Amino acid sequence: MSVCDLAPGYIRAIAPYQPGKPTSELARELGMDESGIVKLASNENPLGVSPRAGQAMRALLDSLARYPDGNGFELKLALSKRFGIAMDGIVLGNGSNDVLELAARAFLAPGVSAVYSQHAFAVYPLAVQAIGAQGIAVPAKDYGHDLDAMARAIRPDTRIVFVANPNNPTGTFVPGAALEAFIDGLSRDVLVVLDEAYTEYLRPEHRYDSMAWLKKFSNLVITRTFSKVYGLAGLRVGYAVSSPAVADLMNRVRQPFNVNSLSLTAAAAALEDEKFIRESYELNCRGMDQVVAGLKQLGLQHIPSYGNFVTFKVPGAGEVFEKLLRAGVIVRPIAAYGMPDHLRVSIGLESENARFLDALRQVLAA
Repeated sequence: MSVCDLAPGYIRAIAPYQPGKPTSELARELGMDESGIVKLASNENPLGVSPRAGQAMRALLDSLARYPDGNGFELKLALSKRFGIAMDGIVLGNGSNDVLELAARAFLAPGVSAVYSQHAFAVYPLAVQAIGAQGIAVPAKDYGHDLDAMARAIRPDTRIVFVANPNNPTGTFVPGAALEAFIDGLSRDVLVVLDEAYTEYLRPEHRYDSMAWLKKFSNLVITRTFSKVYGLAGLRVGYAVSSPAVADLMNRVRQPFNVNSLSLTAAAAALEDEKFIRESYELNCRGMDQVVAGLKQLGLQHIPSYGNFVTFKVPGAGEVFEKLLRAGVIVRPIAAYGMPDHLRVSIGLESENARFLDALRQVLAA
């Protein structure tokens, strides 16, 4: 018997998360010039890093021999002021993935269950399985969350319900009123983890104030990230907001110094970079219209998206993905999400979107 055979079966059964292919990897594999590759696979901000965040990081470089503030006071203070929330209800993480896993570690155990939607973010089942709890995947409705079915799927042993709004990888959206009614209808002993990684991309008519719900729902955790509209994906910094009691439990299983000094400083600065946030949002709106129009012109069906990416259906998706790679364009196959006939493409710069659509047109015509 190998020592690896002694690991719990639920750990050995995990299929690791597969991130989008880096440009450097594709360049090595196909002998390409990396500068000529367009990556539209990981929903990153094509404008790059928030200028204010970049300036703040450069000013910090000489002090990196010191440990970061383990409590993240300055970032928590900035978040508290921005959203009108209590600092003792904020949990910082190494990306929002980290705080999602902290919620799972704090509230799940072998013998209990968690509910999430089919086609929802892959981290939910991974976090549940890593604890040895049971995941309940509820069939999606039009590729999005079927809240009524999710409510019915809750069992006496259910401890967490995960909801992504907008959802990744499908881009679907639940209106705020429907989401609030869903949470209100659940027992207060079921934790609702509301993943809002893409909320900054919502258009004005779709926005809702989930932070205000924290006063009403003691069982609500809201998670957000600085990886998307703020342009800090490489720094890995996210946060959760909840009641102080829930935050206290999540902080008990949080690793010391789980957010580094550069990330803390950059995130606090990016939060105040309103010009960059506005430009990123507006670029995404224009790019979304450009990509959707191009897909329609090619006769391809897409799922209406409320994020910074579009998922579309294409015959032979796996083969199309490989051919796009050889054309120097990286998109995201999502067969692992139960959608083998779909690909997901991030919204990039106008020129990058055009390059993708042109490459896709050539692949389909071949």
